Amino acid sequence: MKNILWFNQLTIKDVGKVGGKNASLGELYQKLTKRGINVPNGFSVTAFAYYQFLKKTGVDKKIKKILKGLNTHNIRDLAQRGQAVRQTIIKAEFPEKLKTEIGAAYQQLSKSYQRPNLDVAVRSSATAEDLPDASFAGQQESYLNIRGENNLLIAVKKCMASLFTDRAISYRVDKKYDHFKIGLSVGIQKMVRSDLANAGVMFSIHTETGFKNAVIINAAYGLGEYVVKGAVTPDEYLVFKPALKQGFKSIIGKELGDKTIKLVYSSKGAGNFTQKVTVPLQDRQQYVLTDKEILQLAKWACLIEEHYKKPMDMEWAKDGADGKLYVVQARPETVESRQNPNIIEEYILTKKGKVLLTGASVGSKIGQGKARIIPGVSQLAQFKPGEVLVAKMTDPDWEPIMKKASAIITDAGGRTCHAAIVSRELGIPCVVGTGKATRILKNGQPVTISGAAGEVGYVYHGLVPFKIKKTNLKNLKRPKRTKVMMNVGDPVAAFGESFIPNDGVGLAREEFIISNFIKIHPLALINYQKIKKSRKQENSEVIRQIDELTAAYKNKVQFYVDKLAFGIGRVAGAFWPKDVIVRLSDFKSNEYANLIGGKLFEPKEDNPMLGWRGASRYYDPKYLAGFKLECLVFKKAREEIGLKNIKIMVPFCRTVEEGKKVLKIMEEHGLKRGKDGLEVYVMCEIPSNVILGKEFSQIFDGFSIGSNDLTQLTLGVDRDSELVAHVYDERNESVKSLIRQIIKTAHQNKRKVGICGQAPSDFSDFAQFLVREGIDSISLNPDTVIKTTVKIAEAEK
Repeated sequence: MKNILWFNQLTIKDVGKVGGKNASLGELYQKLTKRGINVPNGFSVTAFAYYQFLKKTGVDKKIKKILKGLNTHNIRDLAQRGQAVRQTIIKAEFPEKLKTEIGAAYQQLSKSYQRPNLDVAVRSSATAEDLPDASFAGQQESYLNIRGENNLLIAVKKCMASLFTDRAISYRVDKKYDHFKIGLSVGIQKMVRSDLANAGVMFSIHTETGFKNAVIINAAYGLGEYVVKGAVTPDEYLVFKPALKQGFKSIIGKELGDKTIKLVYSSKGAGNFTQKVTVPLQDRQQYVLTDKEILQLAKWACLIEEHYKKPMDMEWAKDGADGKLYVVQARPETVESRQNPNIIEEYILTKKGKVLLTGASVGSKIGQGKARIIPGVSQLAQFKPGEVLVAKMTDPDWEPIMKKASAIITDAGGRTCHAAIVSRELGIPCVVGTGKATRILKNGQPVTISGAAGEVGYVYHGLVPFKIKKTNLKNLKRPKRTKVMMNVGDPVAAFGESFIPNDGVGLAREEFIISNFIKIHPLALINYQKIKKSRKQENSEVIRQIDELTAAYKNKVQFYVDKLAFGIGRVAGAFWPKDVIVRLSDFKSNEYANLIGGKLFEPKEDNPMLGWRGASRYYDPKYLAGFKLECLVFKKAREEIGLKNIKIMVPFCRTVEEGKKVLKIMEEHGLKRGKDGLEVYVMCEIPSNVILGKEFSQIFDGFSIGSNDLTQLTLGVDRDSELVAHVYDERNESVKSLIRQIIKTAHQNKRKVGICGQAPSDFSDFAQFLVREGIDSISLNPDTVIKTTVKIAEAEK
């Protein structure tokens, strides 16, 4: 029955007294500061104080009268009554005792930091907020940079009134909560001067897939409010938890956000405590956090998750005055941690559509309807159920219409902004950070929103047909002898694909990472200065494109190493601790030439399929420098990030001598076969690999059959030619004969042999043939794993 409780008096058991946020702050302050996590001190005005205030002033009776007969689906009625309730609370005077106690606590907090009129954050904390079954993310208000007793008292009262914002009233009615069974506590916490540095949010679980071995961190300049509300597209960092706990620098992703604006302390005075300013271009092109800071925050996220014994959603801030990082909020993650891991639900577009926009996808569902652009809160009443909500950004006031939307599209925001959190909770498809949705789309225009392609969300013109496929994994019969592995190309899809029953990755391709995330020829980065000095017009365009993509990197070569290591690391982390076999780059010269700067280094070949590719490039003086970079990538992924489950595979190795040359270069660059458990496989895709199977077995640890090229080279068919396409067939007896032979030879020489070509994914009878021949593993495309697994189990039986 106290009006004031300090953080050091609170634990997570005090939700009923001070709400979820404040109870959690008390828990953090009491239990986790001892473990090295910085948490700013503060106190809470209790829910008891709130109830006393309503009762002694008669405000509770007035609110009941105002809300009697409310229809939350009538937006106008809701807005009028909500406004009346808030005004009733704000006009009422605090009891004198409460006013005095708040003032005394504030003076004590100011004194403890040796600053008169300390700047504080004032945040509401509802007693039913942040419970796993009802995320009230942003349901109530926060007020930042509040100084002085009078301003503090006004902010506390505004927080109490914010329990009756339109969206909070609507939310409670939906969840069937009694308005007066939910109390409102107010947290008063020393501000972290992130206006002079940066702030953001982090999750100890991957929010889009529910993958539990990653920490996701969002960061932008200034106060954290803009990241939470989705006013900016922040940087996004990914850290692999198991390797981090073993002491590795396990960053597996860094994406630059545009961070165009930031929220800072206001210099205007007169009730303006914060203001919006533009971020200079130079700062926007840099990562907000250093690697050391990313790892520090990720370690804290792991400690907090271990303490609470559940996936957590946290807010953090860096103080520009003292240079330290702080955690200012922690609550349970409320969506992905509740999903049923035994049901795989897959949304699939059945036709192609015209892409209008892309952004960051939230969830993996597909939604469609007529677009409705809502410029601001005053236009909410225009929104009709089933429409697609299009807005620059959303905030909690929009929630009454968000739940009626078939999908949501925003111009700004990242995967942890308000629009993302609410749509994830409601299970509504959402694409955030499109940059221009409100300018490009028109009211009434039919659109389809898809998160089915991974982390890139697409907005298509028209109502594109789609289907939903559900699989219950509990009933899946798994093979006992043959390993069922996966072919993975896109690292962004890897976390989600890891939930499909599998025995690891039989083929991880680098080409997708290089084409989509790097886009630049490795030799163009190595020779950056030389190209820059050249006066040729086409070279200046190459430099412009390189500068644009690598703005955050002074060392252009490091850009290549980091991006490729992060991509490989993300795939290896997704399937850890299972084997992940990564194939060295296998672009043909015409494909390499299509990369930025590629034409400066690539020959024009009449038949690139049989030309300068695979192993023959790696030891050639004309490409050797590029291969050395690849070696650095694997060293970083295995030794720095800590993913020792990575195996390396050499593609298109025509002769044993070529294999020896490649292994020698790898060893010279720290990748010695056998050292630190490193295994090196070879693709078996040329008849010479089968004919000299015994000799290849002596220098490599295993084979992976590439049935696509093996068929091409056995039958003498150009697999790109439509004219002879009818001859191309992996099930031809000559191809099967070679496969039988290499399985037998590999086993005689105690070597593993698998297959990663297209055939077992396309033809289940071919998969059954492989099982009968005793193959060790079959690697399949993700969409065929479940049906082929059943066929393999039957074949074994």
